[in-house]
Amino acid sequence: MGSLAQQNPSVWVGTTVASSYPALAGRVEVDVAVVGGGITGLTTALLLKRAGATVAVVEADRVASGTTGYTTAKLTSLHGLVYAELIDKHGEDKARQYAQANQAAVAQVATLVDQLAIDCQFERQPAITYTTEAPRRADIAAEVEAATTLGLPASYTEETALPFPVEAAIRFEDQAQFHPRRYSLALAAAIPGDGSHVFEMSRARDVDESGERPLVRTDGGEVVAADVVVATLLPFVDLGGFFAKCHPMHSYAMAVRIDGDVPGGMYLGVDSPTRSVRPVQLDGEVGLILGGQSHKVGQGGDTEQYYDELEAWSRASFPVRSFDYRWSAHDYIPVDSLPYVGRSPRSERVHVATGFKKWGMSNGTVAGMILADLLVGRPNPWAEVFDATRIDPKGSVKEFVSENLNVGKRFVKDHLSRLGSPPPEELAPGQGGLVDIDGQDVAAYRRPDGSLVAVSAVCTHLGCTVAWNPAETSWDCPCHGSRFDCEGAVIFGPAVADLAPVPIQPEEQ
Repeated sequence: MGSLAQQNPSVWVGTTVASSYPALAGRVEVDVAVVGGGITGLTTALLLKRAGATVAVVEADRVASGTTGYTTAKLTSLHGLVYAELIDKHGEDKARQYAQANQAAVAQVATLVDQLAIDCQFERQPAITYTTEAPRRADIAAEVEAATTLGLPASYTEETALPFPVEAAIRFEDQAQFHPRRYSLALAAAIPGDGSHVFEMSRARDVDESGERPLVRTDGGEVVAADVVVATLLPFVDLGGFFAKCHPMHSYAMAVRIDGDVPGGMYLGVDSPTRSVRPVQLDGEVGLILGGQSHKVGQGGDTEQYYDELEAWSRASFPVRSFDYRWSAHDYIPVDSLPYVGRSPRSERVHVATGFKKWGMSNGTVAGMILADLLVGRPNPWAEVFDATRIDPKGSVKEFVSENLNVGKRFVKDHLSRLGSPPPEELAPGQGGLVDIDGQDVAAYRRPDGSLVAVSAVCTHLGCTVAWNPAETSWDCPCHGSRFDCEGAVIFGPAVADLAPVPIQPEEQ
């Protein structure tokens, strides 16, 4: 879910200790303020510091406590079936830029692991995208041809180490996997000092560009900088309308131990539902991370079913001995299949990185490399294809309209669904839902001790009605992906304000 105290901590969170950087207090002046302490913000900050700039990382929670700490942590330029699509939508030159950028990201992480001597289970592995459906063999073959044309280390195969047959697969050599939180903690540790800082538990509420230098405000202080980087999954200051250009998707993962040999390599199935497989170290034993079961954030219904379905597939496919961890995460999918990185539209000093389409380990690293180059005045060979100010090409119009119609339908549907909500007495301990309190439809959660907490059901971003996520005990916005804990506090933006509390009379408890 993206909080170190969440219901279902990932294997990465469960095998590291929480960091303890101070909260921002008072006024700090630096060259660049970086909002967001995930892999994107930390990479940006470290590369800028190495280039001679002073930086301040401002993180709302703890370092790598968001999507970076809840990934499957595959570090690769093989992103499912993407290159044939990119060539079709954007042309061969831009597709090649995207390919080269993500290959460079793998190399950049390997370099930092070596230079900083990071113990993060970094390991070279092949990446394989496969299908189990015969009609999709042509899609795999087309992807191999596209990737080869772009100079990627691609090959076609029908043989894998998976314990079930596949029809066809594309294989990239010399990719990598790692422990993303250990890696991120090491990046964070290299930033403070010589005028640079890392601040935690400091949610940025606003970026004020009215003065000579932008100012980032938190509840405890402010950072004044020549430039600001917003690396918060989706920008919370959004002059570029990225909430309308990207849609939030939620997915699930488990870390398991199995009997017998663990298949080598990192796998992604392109059939529906998607399946993800990769090895992982579990207390000195090699286990597996198994993932899949995607749906739009806030539109999943009973989210426990996705864990149940993933567990059932895991048992059917592997000799599972134990389920050690389970977790979920969400990321944003851009309408034109390319992330947005660079100067934010209608701003001169605020820069953004968003829309990594579930490949944040490589794309987040790419973003850090691009932003660092832009902010110190170095040319970057991939900045054009990731340009955050670009006008979406005609090929993305259909996706843009479809996703925003979905948002519009949620406004209407959710308003109607709030009419006639049940009374709070129907909520069992540990359960949440929309209820009627004094004629007002509110979001209520009954704590395990039986007491009730109620908050506004209206997302503080743009006013959609939040939905209860029982698997993670959170309130999730079905429109733009903001998420709140069971008592209404913001976990993920773009919302920056908590859900407003609703007073409860004793008899309603």
